[in-house]
Amino acid sequence: MASRIAGLWQWFDSRMPSMAEQWRIHASEYYAPKNFNFWYFFGSLALLVLVIQIVSGIFLTMNYKPDANLAFGSVEYIMRDVPAGWILRYIHSTGASAFFIVVYLHMFRAVLYGSHKQPRELVWIFGVLIYLTLMAEAFFGYLLPWGQMSYWGAQVIVNLFGTVPFIGPDLALWIRGDYVVSDATLNRFFALHVIALPLVLLALVVVHILALHDVGSNNPDGVEIKKLKGADGHPLDGIPFHPYYTVKDIMGAVVFLIIFCVVMFFVPEMGGYFLEYNNFNPADPLKTPQQIAPVWYFTPYYSILRAVPPLFHSQFPGVLAMGVSVLIFFFRPWLDRSPVKSIRYRGAYYKLALALFVVVFLILGYLGTEPTTVWGQFNAQEGSVLDAILDTKDIATWVARVCTIVYFLFFFLMPWYTARDAVKPVPERVTV
Repeated sequence: MASRIAGLWQWFDSRMPSMAEQWRIHASEYYAPKNFNFWYFFGSLALLVLVIQIVSGIFLTMNYKPDANLAFGSVEYIMRDVPAGWILRYIHSTGASAFFIVVYLHMFRAVLYGSHKQPRELVWIFGVLIYLTLMAEAFFGYLLPWGQMSYWGAQVIVNLFGTVPFIGPDLALWIRGDYVVSDATLNRFFALHVIALPLVLLALVVVHILALHDVGSNNPDGVEIKKLKGADGHPLDGIPFHPYYTVKDIMGAVVFLIIFCVVMFFVPEMGGYFLEYNNFNPADPLKTPQQIAPVWYFTPYYSILRAVPPLFHSQFPGVLAMGVSVLIFFFRPWLDRSPVKSIRYRGAYYKLALALFVVVFLILGYLGTEPTTVWGQFNAQEGSVLDAILDTKDIATWVARVCTIVYFLFFFLMPWYTARDAVKPVPERVTV
């Protein structure tokens, strides 16, 4: 039996690109730096969550009805009547938030150790494209439960595209497929969420990994291990990815899955952040929720949108600021002028700037979940500008505006403070 299986494998391998060769290139003889630490778990965890989402999504589509009259009922049917349907739903909803958590941490690690700098600019760009595709995937999937928050959240976000000058109304109409969020919108979002964007996401993940393996992985010291090689041609400061890091990643995956299961079984709603309570009510076009807010992973950008005051009764400046706040990540490899990669060898300017950026990002994320007053309520004849700023009902709005300014200054001033920052000498070899 063993010889037959070996013969079958040889037959298959001879008619395909050699699987053994691919395994050798990307695992057993792919040399990674010796000094990977905790922060390097999140790339493999993102891949794990992607698999979880695809598999759970396939099973959910077997019972889901992309019909405005049946969608909410089909979700309830999955939760109540389909064997293990409730756990599939909670796996998928928890996985959506888990995906963004590990991606945000993965991006932060890249920023921390300079993985966006030469020669990894393309790796970073593909990573940002994955992030944008993931945001689109989450947005299109957000409408599918057809609950109150799904319906009105989609209504608000699509209407924002309508503020774009000249093409806005036609763009919003094209996204919805109708003049209002309706059955046509639901079918369109279902097709994009289930078929189109997962294919794009998988393709981007493949090219992201291929680009990474071509230039080699970065490390906490920012040292290029390919520069020093032994007589066998292998990096002196590298070790084979398999079995050393596959074992390490398995350990990280086990810890992650334990936390994932605790959330899924005991607090799947996570206080309304993972599953909003309004979404347990069917969509009602005639009843607007008291507060409409996106899921937590969109709230930093939603805060930026609300922080920018309207211009001539148009919200387009806020929409533009929100778009720029995401797209500016593409330019980070060229904005960062520091001669070193890792934060270990950077000076106080960059460390302070990065710390401020993380703080304002978290504050913006929190404020995006809270109701704030709109710009223009203050009447100059009724008091001073300072009185308006100190008015408790306006504090959240002003904090969001200050945080938005700091957010953009982090990027716009980056060429200045990274070029002038004091740096420490970088070792020639990695420190373990």
